[in-house]
Amino acid sequence: MHAGEGTADIPMARLLLISNSTLHGSGYLDHVETELRDFLKDATRIAFVPLALYDRTQYATQARERFRKMGYEVLSIHDVSCPQRAIKEADAVFVGGGNTFRLLKELYDWDLLEGIRHAVEDGKPYVGSSAGSIVACPSLKTTKDMPIVQPPSFEALGLIRFQISPHLDSLLAIQPVKVGA
Repeated sequence: MHAGEGTADIPMARLLLISNSTLHGSGYLDHVETELRDFLKDATRIAFVPLALYDRTQYATQARERFRKMGYEVLSIHDVSCPQRAIKEADAVFVGGGNTFRLLKELYDWDLLEGIRHAVEDGKPYVGSSAGSIVACPSLKTTKDMPIVQPPSFEALGLIRFQISPHLDSLLAIQPVKVGA
């Protein structure tokens, strides 16, 4: 796929795409703590996007507590008056899992697609888990989720130029990636 064919033209991206947030027998993000710490390096403030689940408050609380144990501050975009500014001012973006159709629809509804793309273009680390990994692709066409809502388009963030099915691999680390080379 070439630039202009439905994906952003992002020459360099720092992405950590995780299959799932919880591995059987472990706690939330326990199985990727080392990778998260290595990837996030000097970041201190993480903008959390909990839009793939219905109970955003509970999900944000879970993420906030887990990241606090690792020394990071999490600001959930659903708790602020200007989510776009929260994305822009954070050191990293974490898009959590849940239903991919719901996530993509909400990214459109909250007008966050361009802001996240620009943040990644500017070198901001992007962490996606499950649905958050799928929306890093050009589209959500590899999701295995039920279509519980209808997004206005299946076009996603396009941070990478290929589709993945993250539940087939436990961890996809892409750091840095030259896209379109």
